[in-house]
Amino acid sequence: MNVREATALAGMSRGMLATALALATFMQVLDTTIANVSIPTIAGNLGVSADQGTWVITSFAVANGISVPLTGWLMQRFGVVRTFVTSVLAFTAASFLCGVAWSMSSLIAFRVLQGAVSGPMVPGSQALLLMIFPPQRRGTALAIWSMTTLVAPICGPLLGGKISDDYSWPWIFLINVPVGLLCAGISWSGLKKQETPTRRLPVDTIGLALLVVWVGTLQIMLDTGKDANWFDSPLIVLEAIVAVVGFVAFLIWELGEKHPIVDLSLFRGRNFALGSVTIVAGYAVFMGSVVLQPLWMQTWLGYTATWAGLIVAPSGVVAILIAPFVGRIIGRVDARLIASLAFVAFGVSYFMRAGYTADADFTTYMMPLLVQGIGMATFFVATIAIVLDGVPEARIPEAAGLSNFTRITAGAFSVSIATTFWEDHAAHHQTRLAEVSSALDLRLQQAIEMLGARGLSDVQALGALTHELTGQAYLLSALDFFQICGWLCFALIGLVWLTRRPHGPTGGGAAE
Repeated sequence: MNVREATALAGMSRGMLATALALATFMQVLDTTIANVSIPTIAGNLGVSADQGTWVITSFAVANGISVPLTGWLMQRFGVVRTFVTSVLAFTAASFLCGVAWSMSSLIAFRVLQGAVSGPMVPGSQALLLMIFPPQRRGTALAIWSMTTLVAPICGPLLGGKISDDYSWPWIFLINVPVGLLCAGISWSGLKKQETPTRRLPVDTIGLALLVVWVGTLQIMLDTGKDANWFDSPLIVLEAIVAVVGFVAFLIWELGEKHPIVDLSLFRGRNFALGSVTIVAGYAVFMGSVVLQPLWMQTWLGYTATWAGLIVAPSGVVAILIAPFVGRIIGRVDARLIASLAFVAFGVSYFMRAGYTADADFTTYMMPLLVQGIGMATFFVATIAIVLDGVPEARIPEAAGLSNFTRITAGAFSVSIATTFWEDHAAHHQTRLAEVSSALDLRLQQAIEMLGARGLSDVQALGALTHELTGQAYLLSALDFFQICGWLCFALIGLVWLTRRPHGPTGGGAAE
C-alpha cells in the first residue's frame, strides 16, 4: 500500500482498523503471561505436578519466538493483509483447542500450535498500522501499538488470576475466540483491497531447522537446568553444547544463504543493530520483573493471584494515559530523549522496589509500578523509532519481524533466568542468615518463648521462625534482582546515545 492509498483510509474506518489491529496484538501478547498465575490450578485439574505445568508457558513462548522470523517470508509470499488475518484466525482456532484440552499433553500440543501460528500477529499488526497511517501520523500508530504490547503482560496475571479464582481455567483461552473473530473480520473487511504485492520466494528450510534446534534447546535448558542442578547434569551439558553449536551453525548458514529465514544483513545498520540490543535488553528486564514480583507476592506475602495482579495493574493505566501524548510528540522530539526518559522511569521504579519490606502495605508495593507506567508509555514508541530508522519502507515488515523475534526470545529466556536467579540467591541469603543465628542467641530464645506463650511447642515455634527466615531470604533475593535491573536500565541510556538521531517516527534515510 502506498502513501496515497493509505491516506484514503480516514476517519472512522482508520480508527476501527487501528483498534482491531491493536486488539489483536493485545490478545496475542496477553497469552504470553495470562497462564502464569494459573499454573497450579491447571496442573491440579489435569492431574500433573506444577513443574510439568510450566510447559504451558514455555511451549507457547518457544513456538512463538521460532515462528516470528517467518513473518517476512510469509508477508512477501502471500501479502501482509492475508498473512495477518490468517494468523489471527489460526490463533483463534488454537485458543479454542486449548480451552477444550483433555490432558496436559494435549494442552501443551495445542499451546505449541497456538504459539507457532501467532508468529505474524505482532509484527503484522505493527506493519499494517504503519501502512494505514500517513507518515505524519505514524507516531500515533506506534503509540497505540506500544501501549497494547506493554500493557498486555501487566493485564495477563490480573485477568488470569481473576478467571482462575472465580471461574474455570479453560476460559483463559476461550475468551480469545470472540475477540479473534472480531479482529479478523474488521481487518479483512477494511484492508482486503489494499493487499501488498506478492512474489515467490524459496523457503530457507535448513535455516529454519537450525533456528528450531538452538532456540528450543536453549529454552529447555533454561527451564530444566535449575531442577537438574545445572551443569552437574550430563543432559544439561549436552543441551548447552547443542544450543551453542546450533547457534553458530545458524549464523554461518544465514550469512551465506541467498534467501535467509532471518536476514542478518539488517544488523549492518547502526540504528537497527544498537536499537535491537536496547529493545531486547530493556524488554528482557521488564519481563523478568513482571513475572517475578507477582510470584514473590503470592509465594511469600500471602497475596492471591487477583490481588498480586492488582498491584501491577495501575502501571497499565498510567501507560494508557501517557501513550497518546508521546505519540503526538515523537515526530518532533529526538527519540533518544524519549528512550532515555523510559529507562530513567524503569530504573527509578526498580530502585524503589529494591527498598521493599515484607510488612509494607498495598500502596507501598504499588507506587513503583506507577512510575513504571511512564517507562511503559515511552519505551516501545522511542526504541522502535530508533530501530526502524534507515530501514527502507519495503523492508519494514521484515525488520519488524526480526526485531520482534529477538525481543520475544529474549523475554522467554529472561523469565527463566530471573526465577533461577531469585531462587539461587535466596538459598545464598538463607545460608548467610542461618550463619548469624544460633540456638544460644538470646533473641531467638525470646522469640521461641513468645510463640510458646501463644500455644506453640518449641518445634512448632522453631518451624515458624525458620519459615520467616526463608521468607526474608527470598525478600533479599528479590531486592537484589530489582537493584540489578535498575543499574541495567541506567546503563542502557548510554547505549541509546550511541545511535544516531532518527529522522522521524519510523525512521527514514539511508541506513549506516
